Amino acid sequence: MLYREAGQFKTSYEADAAIFPIRQDLIAVWVLVAVAFVVVPLVATPYVFTGILIPFLILSLAALGLNILTGYAGQLSLGTAAFMAVGAFASFNFILRIPGIPVLLAFAGGGVVAALVGMVFGLPSLRIRGFYLAVATLAAQFFILWFLTKVGWVTNYNPSGVITAQQVVILGHAFTTPIDKYLLVLGIVTVMAFAAKNMARGNVGRSWMAVRDMDVAAEVIGIRLMRAKLLAFAVSSFYCGVAGALFAYAYLGTVEPEAFSLDLSFRVLFMVIIGGVGSILGSFMGAAFVTLLPVLLSVTVRFLDRNLGLHIAESTISNLELMIFGGLIIFFLIVEPHGLARLWQIAKDKLRLWPFPH
Repeated sequence: MLYREAGQFKTSYEADAAIFPIRQDLIAVWVLVAVAFVVVPLVATPYVFTGILIPFLILSLAALGLNILTGYAGQLSLGTAAFMAVGAFASFNFILRIPGIPVLLAFAGGGVVAALVGMVFGLPSLRIRGFYLAVATLAAQFFILWFLTKVGWVTNYNPSGVITAQQVVILGHAFTTPIDKYLLVLGIVTVMAFAAKNMARGNVGRSWMAVRDMDVAAEVIGIRLMRAKLLAFAVSSFYCGVAGALFAYAYLGTVEPEAFSLDLSFRVLFMVIIGGVGSILGSFMGAAFVTLLPVLLSVTVRFLDRNLGLHIAESTISNLELMIFGGLIIFFLIVEPHGLARLWQIAKDKLRLWPFPH
């Protein structure tokens, strides 16, 4: 078999601690990145860019942020969309009020503001945990959206509440076409995904996982709970803030509080559950599943309508989508709590040992 690590010897600590210790994994990742940057822009249509790839990448980044907090640090959160909204509105105000600021710096600034807000709402995690912490972050969802709606300075006193996002211009190049926006989002998501992968395997990631598994034991061995938990909230909110800025500027084209509703928070949570809690790859798998499910349902309905004469209303399709989401969440929680990423890992382990039995 091709997926076999026999003969791959690690002769240094750097090789043993590599992000991808198996050579086949490293090659596969770089091939995937090359296909995403080179092949996809040549063959994809504008609809594929705007309707599938761009939202998939942005939601993957948001799911990655939530996975850092919930999957690695063990802190429940239902306010992902609110932190995305903070990043979007902060980026809008940076571009609006600081003439000449680079757009990428404005996006990073939006992530920093979201990180600060996330640390504030992460303070209850020092005293409460579990469902009580989830309720506290749910309160953040409602409070932040109320703040963005009621404080006129944030929206530049726009009476409609729907603000047109400024044009994204980097080094004199305006990102207006679907291909340009796709490449911009892909570049940012790729860099931040590698950073998250590297962070998860380092001292910071190990401290988060120790707090997740048993915070009392983690404190006994010298991990400072306050620092670890607040850092998890800050990093998670930073990722969600950047995702929110990209969601507004590269996907919607508008900055509006209604786009970051509680429904979006639950969608991101579903991505983490279905893809795999505590997995970088699972964030992308879950986002791909949630993004492609409505498209597959639409194609299936059109096929049934064309061949069998079944006329299914749009409301029925929406309800069917929610039913499938709920059923899959129950399925994964019962059969495989670690989601699609765990199934992929099991398949890889079997390939590594084939044809020998486990």
